[in-house]
Amino acid sequence: MRIGELAEQTGASVRSLRYYEKQGMLSSERSASGQRHYGQDAVSRVVLIRQFFAVGMNSTTIAALLPHIRNNGERCPPQVLRQLVCELERIDAQAEDLARARQTLNSMVRATQEAMRGE
Repeated sequence: MRIGELAEQTGASVRSLRYYEKQGMLSSERSASGQRHYGQDAVSRVVLIRQFFAVGMNSTTIAALLPHIRNNGERCPPQVLRQLVCELERIDAQAEDLARARQTLNSMVRATQEAMRGE
């Protein structure tokens, strides 16, 4: 598929796809005219990259992890496992912070709604 199709299927911008490729996170074949062509597996790869960015991972970390992330149960090197565990711990801490903030906001909304009913 061409870059525009990949962008459409994944929600990533064409500019982002070019950046992912430049950073070594995504690869393409080039046609005789120089156009990028991606395999169907590029869709799941881009979705994963976007998920990693969404939780705050940087491109260097993502690029280092991607070659070792497999869905077939193969083991990854110990240094990759350590990085994955660190990222998971960081995400868990963020989730806890978000849950606390949500609880605070929820309490404020309920209190305000109750006060408005009493007026």
